[in-house]
Amino acid sequence: MTALLRPALMLFVTLTLVTGIAYPLAVTGLAQIVFPQQANGSIVSVNGKPVGSELIGQQFTAPGYFWGRPSATGPYPYNAAASSGSNLGPLNPALLDAVHARIEALKAADPGNDKPVPVDLVTASASGLDPDISLAAAYYQAARVAKVRNVTIDQIDALIEQHAERPWLGVFGEPRVNVLRLNLALDGKQ
Repeated sequence: MTALLRPALMLFVTLTLVTGIAYPLAVTGLAQIVFPQQANGSIVSVNGKPVGSELIGQQFTAPGYFWGRPSATGPYPYNAAASSGSNLGPLNPALLDAVHARIEALKAADPGNDKPVPVDLVTASASGLDPDISLAAAYYQAARVAKVRNVTIDQIDALIEQHAERPWLGVFGEPRVNVLRLNLALDGKQ
């Protein structure tokens, strides 16, 4: 019995040390050396004070700011500890009601805007934490932001273009803009 138990116990201890301690320490150390910003959560700081992460959306509701994608996390929006989608199918009446309510909120915030509402402003992402919106969603909101901030739409459009992120290598991904970075630029903090 001991002849069978000893090798099994030694293998268990060895694998625990390698996969539970040595490997995580090596990967963490390498990440801290090669990618320290990303390894520490891609934190965005203003005057040395953290204001958010480039990777996790935040809720902006004031009309003078760009609004991000809706969040389906609970118990509050953009809860990073509860990353999840809404799990509502396209024919679910609850999803349709939520989309209609979001469209009405966008129209109420900018009654003169008769452009089609971009889908990413009314539907949550799979994670519920998207920090980015499409360029169409940013341009859709530009007139409202310009009006509230008493600047020209051309200034807002230029700011959007300045902060636009293009597809990687020109083909991977979609053009987008990080809402936190764009809103910080509006305030002159980035």
